[in-house]
Amino acid sequence: MSARPVSAVSADHRTAESIIGEPEVVEDASVTTDLAQLPAWLDLKAAVAALQPLQVKDGSVPDPVDHSAARSHVETIVDAVAELAPHFPHDAAYLDAVREDFARWAASGFAVPDFLASLVAFAPASHRADGVRHLVVFPMYTQNGSTDRHVEAVLIEVLWPSFIAELEAGEYSNALFLPIRFLDFTAGYDTNSAVLFPESVATSSIPAYTWGGIFADREAARFRRVVRAAAEVTRLELPADAARLLDDQELTERTFVMWDLIHDRTHMRGDLPFDPFMIKQRMPFFLYSLEELRCDLTAFREAVKIERRLASSTVALSDGDATLLEHAKLVQYAVLFDRIFRFAITGSRVRNYDGLGGQLLFAWLHQRGVLHWTDTRLTIDWPEVADAVTALGDAIDELYWRSIDRPKTAHWLAAYELITATVTPNPASVWAEGPKALPLDGPPRGLTDAVLDDEFPLSMFYEALEKKMRDVISSTAGLTGRDR
Repeated sequence: MSARPVSAVSADHRTAESIIGEPEVVEDASVTTDLAQLPAWLDLKAAVAALQPLQVKDGSVPDPVDHSAARSHVETIVDAVAELAPHFPHDAAYLDAVREDFARWAASGFAVPDFLASLVAFAPASHRADGVRHLVVFPMYTQNGSTDRHVEAVLIEVLWPSFIAELEAGEYSNALFLPIRFLDFTAGYDTNSAVLFPESVATSSIPAYTWGGIFADREAARFRRVVRAAAEVTRLELPADAARLLDDQELTERTFVMWDLIHDRTHMRGDLPFDPFMIKQRMPFFLYSLEELRCDLTAFREAVKIERRLASSTVALSDGDATLLEHAKLVQYAVLFDRIFRFAITGSRVRNYDGLGGQLLFAWLHQRGVLHWTDTRLTIDWPEVADAVTALGDAIDELYWRSIDRPKTAHWLAAYELITATVTPNPASVWAEGPKALPLDGPPRGLTDAVLDDEFPLSMFYEALEKKMRDVISSTAGLTGRDR
């Protein structure tokens, strides 16, 4: 799973027009047509690719010399959107608005783009049914990919299996959550980006967000490739049900949808000592690590709770509950393996907060005798895993609960203490010297600046694993569920 910052996905209200249904509600043309091979889509992709080099970081085209070419490319995009629109009748208002926003942008002389009108009109979470497809075209950056707010286009398909619809309609409500898979995309998504968030779109003001998309197919495909290789390198013998995830892309996609559903709603729930939208604040990266890990461990803990409840049932399970029971167990494997195998060694060593979360989970299990690295072989005491992982989640929850009554800097220091009780900090760290070495008499920024880029270096285990896994990790950029 990619690093997922707090987003609009986490709201709790439910739109009245949301569809909780089966695949037959999807428009036939959208299902039967290979949209990625349509000439209009190919023209749109080519025009976006030609337009992007003319744009600067904020999305504008500042050089008048480029305006003629930019205008031609925008005209192609607008015409292609019009041609493709009949395949997406549920998005008619959005596709009309995006054409108008493109025309307005061109008329402005290609200033910083403002696609507020089309973003407000786009409401994919109100059509959550398995197989619903969308054409998305915006000037935007792609998180974990390009940081330039350039025009991008992506064809997506909604993943909404019936057991997820039932789960979300119950105690795991998350009305803005949109699990999706790729059909095709432009260059900004030929990266590690696995999210489509409205806050990445260029707008003149911030609207009320109504959706947030996560590409479960990319998450699943990366998981399968990395975990397969890591299990071979570490000689880990996988349980039979965990091994199924490596052989079945669609099963793994559904498992990630369940994980993501619970993870994303957790950002807004619990005893929170901070603004839930903490990703927008400037603070030490290890706090982001704990927040993302808290949400993942909550998904793990809830999956354990669901599994134990259904497994102990004295009555025959419905088909929906049987499917939920199956996926509840698989979510636990997905969280564990993605965290300790992929997250820990993916990305640079510069403030890698998801990497630190993986390191912390591995070390926690190792130091509690649940995970063993002996004779160059990784083994796991499976009956002990659920309670040990839950205990780490409980420790983070306890930190949060206590920190409601603490000053900000005291919370930061307590969080650092929780982590360093398990993961060894950089010997060169000022933070590692303790509070007396830190600039506690100044603004919090001084404490953040004192954190090293690699405050928690990789352990010797992970250094060795990263070298053997480097090529595999690199190969996952741009991966989708169609890459088998």
